[in-house]
Amino acid sequence: CVSINFSLKDDDSGDHDQDQGSPKDSEKEKTEDEDKEQNTSKKKVEQFWRFYSHMIRPGDLTGHSDFHLFKEGIKPMWEDDANKMGGKWIIRLRKGLASRCWENLILAMLGEQFMVGEEICGAVVSVRFQEDIISIWNKTASDQATTARIRDTLRRVLNLPPNTIMEYKTHTDSIKYVCLFVLLFSLQTLSLTL
Repeated sequence: CVSINFSLKDDDSGDHDQDQGSPKDSEKEKTEDEDKEQNTSKKKVEQFWRFYSHMIRPGDLTGHSDFHLFKEGIKPMWEDDANKMGGKWIIRLRKGLASRCWENLILAMLGEQFMVGEEICGAVVSVRFQEDIISIWNKTASDQATTARIRDTLRRVLNLPPNTIMEYKTHTDSIKYVCLFVLLFSLQTLSLTL
């Protein structure tokens, strides 16, 4: 299991004095700010790529493995404050597609192609024996417009065929399922010992 945290926020958090200049000055400042933001994002993607280029790709893994890529400060756990009211889109892939899809997904996340503000928490690729699973986690499961936008962007950036099955699962449903499974397993174990 590999976890990677990333940050898309600008490192410059200082206050800036703004004077009331002419409209042309204001437009120039906006252009300069946009250029600065693009350069900062480009640097962050380049830094990430330097690290990522040395990692093994999901399709080259054997057995049971997971890669997690989450924003800085967010743990890849349902219980994390950023995740607990959210959910995830899940796509099951046939073997051989995980590396390309994972790379497209993380580049779309780093490039902020989802255009849902701070809603994206992270992504997971799970390598299994029969299939691979990719999921993208978001903060607010109840915001249907945002979850639909994430789904549509995901379908586009992964270049998925229209008939691809995509499942959205809330983290509260996942927790309930796991608790029920543990309870049933405990009851079964108890009945075997009696």
